[in-house]
Formats: sequence, C-alpha cells, structure tokens
Amino acid sequence: MGNVYIQKRGKVYQYQFAIAPVNGKRKYINKSGFRTKSEAIEAGNKAYNEYKTAGVPFKECNISYSDYLDYWMKEHCEINLKYHTIQAYQNIIKNHIKPKLGFYMLSQLTTSVIQEFINNIYLEKGFSKNFLKNILKVLKGSLGYATDVVGFIKVNPSLKVRLPKYDIPDSDPVYILSNEEVEKILERFSNNPCVYYAFLTAYYTGLRVSEVFGLTWDDIDFVKRTITVNKNILKKNQAGGTKKRLISGNSTTVWYFGTCKTKGSYRTIEIGDTLLKALKKYKEEQIQNRKDYGDTYMKHYKKIVNNPYNNKPEIKIINAYAELEVPLEEVKLVFLKKNGVFEGTDSCKYPFKVIHYELGIPCRFHDFRDTHATRLIEAGADIKAVSKRLGHSNIRTTYEIYVKVTTKMESDTVEKFESIGLNLA
Repeated sequence: MGNVYIQKRGKVYQYQFAIAPVNGKRKYINKSGFRTKSEAIEAGNKAYNEYKTAGVPFKECNISYSDYLDYWMKEHCEINLKYHTIQAYQNIIKNHIKPKLGFYMLSQLTTSVIQEFINNIYLEKGFSKNFLKNILKVLKGSLGYATDVVGFIKVNPSLKVRLPKYDIPDSDPVYILSNEEVEKILERFSNNPCVYYAFLTAYYTGLRVSEVFGLTWDDIDFVKRTITVNKNILKKNQAGGTKKRLISGNSTTVWYFGTCKTKGSYRTIEIGDTLLKALKKYKEEQIQNRKDYGDTYMKHYKKIVNNPYNNKPEIKIINAYAELEVPLEEVKLVFLKKNGVFEGTDSCKYPFKVIHYELGIPCRFHDFRDTHATRLIEAGADIKAVSKRLGHSNIRTTYEIYVKVTTKMESDTVEKFESIGLNLA
C-alpha cells in the first residue's frame, strides 16, 4: 500500500494519503464508502498515483498528423483566430502540409523530417520567404498546441527548424504608384463611382481594402473631417463558414462585419479637402440613385447571428429590395453600385484585370496603402503619426514595411549632409 493508509470505518473501508502541507499544516485526501478492503486499496493507489503525476502525465498519442490538424483547427483555430487567418491556415494545411506530412503519426514527426519538408517545398515550389514563414508558423503553432496544451507529444519538433538561407524574395513586393499612374487609374474608372471613390479613399487614407469596403456613412464625419475605422468586411458562405459552397451553380456568399485586424487598427484619421469634397459629392449621388431606383434599390440591414465555430455573436449583412418587417437596423454602406448592390471587396476583381492588362500597371489594391505611407514618409511625416494613421500595432511594423530608401530619400540624405558638411574651399 505504501503511502496509502486503509482503515475500516463501521461497515465500509476508507483510504487516506498525505498531500502537500498548506500554511505548515499537513493535509490529506481521503475517501470512504468501499465495501471491501481490496476495493479501497485499488481506489486509493489509483488516486495517489494520479495525485503524484498531476501536471506531468504523458501518454504518447498515435493519432495521424492529418487527423490531429483537423482536431487543432476545430478545437483551437476556429475558436480563437480571425476568419481570414483560419482560411489561410486551411489552405496551407490542405495544399502543402497534409500531402507531405499528414500520413505520419504525430509522434513520428521529428525536426529532421520537418526540416527536409521545408527545404524540399522551397526547392520544388520556389515559394517566397514570407509564404515559407507562414507554413512554418502553422507547423509550430499546431505542434506547440500538441505539446503545451493537450500533451499529445513531449517535444515540439518544429522549434529548431530553420528557413533555407537563400536569397528568397519577399512575397507581394511593394509597388509605389506614381502620380501619373494614380491619375490614369482614376480616369479609367471615372464612370464607375463605387470603384472610383473606393480607390480615391484608399489613396488618400491608406486604409486596407477590407476597411475601405467596411465603411458606412456614419463612419465619415464631414464636420470634424475624419474617418473612423471600427470594423472591416468579411466574405463567408451562407452558413457563416470558411468553405465555399455552390447551390445550383450560384455562390452562397454573404458579407459580414468583422473586427479590425489588431487593437491598433481601431482608429480615427483626419482627411483633407480633396477626399472630403469627393465623398460629399459621392454621397449626394448615392442619395439621388436611391430615389431614382425606388423599390428596385437594394437595402442592407444588420442581423446579429452566432458564429457556428465559437458561438460568439457577429453581424451579418441582410440584403432586401424592400423595408423589412422584422426590426433590423438599416446599414448605410458607402461603396455600392448605382442600384445599391453591395459586392464588397469583389467590386475590384474586374477593375484590377483592366488595370493590369489594359493600363499595364502591375499593382494591387494594397499598393494604394503602400503609396500613401511612402509618400508621407518621403514628405517628412513623423513615423509615429504614419504608424498610427495606418493602424499598425507597433511602430516597428511601419519601419520594416515602409521605411525603404527610395531614390528620392537617398538623394535628400546626401543633400542634407552636404548642407552641414565642412567648408574646404
């Protein structure tokens, strides 16, 4: 029996064993009610072993890595991560990790196996450094959860894995638009108000694409000359999930309001005369469109629904051509087609094909943000103010992304040093 003491109390038996003292006083765990001494001994020894190994139990899990990733996605990712992050992780797992590592038992994964996988995927696919980082992030996150949270394995085998030390270009290189290119783009879409004013807003504010199309008219204060960013727009399927579904050939896409990317992304920024006047004009045009289209003008409403993964409330956008009989709040989205239809970030899919192939400008929507930030920095704007305006979580992010030595900045640096240099004449 060892450390477990058995005694008879009346007609039943009881086990008891000492535990850690509290405030210098000895403490015990005991339980009574066993009909026989052998029952008490068995139960007492089991309880004592559980007490002695509490916090350090380990039983190696032979689940496959593929099945474990499904478990991790359901139990952790879908509960704790943002929608777009979940989508990105699912794509990486489905297309890259499961085909090469999914058949291994979780306990079989070693540092060498994962390192070889990373090396091969770089050599075979030629992925950018940033994308490789994302793959390794999924590996480290999933295996860290298996180690630190659920105890399926003892050691995280991905911790010492390193990215190949090659000259791997970063993905999505920054493309800084010239004034001429911005003017050319705006001129091309001058007959498409939704796209035109969305591009103009992005250029003059540096907002992300999901922030631009998540704007409602109450976010724009024409008196204070500000735009408040307090949400973004998300595209999901009809059930609110990440997987795409089709019904009779038609997409089941539904738009939701989501939370901002980081805490710092919640912000209010000032806007200048150019954008202020433009948005005033656009609002007037939209009000007139609503009158012209009458009952055929699409209206939008907020509906609180529960997220199917974490059961947390979120805002779903309901579309209707008439006033709803249910008491839902109408939401006045900013960037709509003339008939009120809201296509969110999909509004820019075709326009960017035009920009690439007709105008010959190799840019993305995000490059309006990059251009905004770069122009501010080149003009001598305070880096802290730029960082806050962009909604970065910390100033380091702004430095790493945008403080690149452009030709103009490099020349200005030389000129400034010459102005304070020695007089050797």
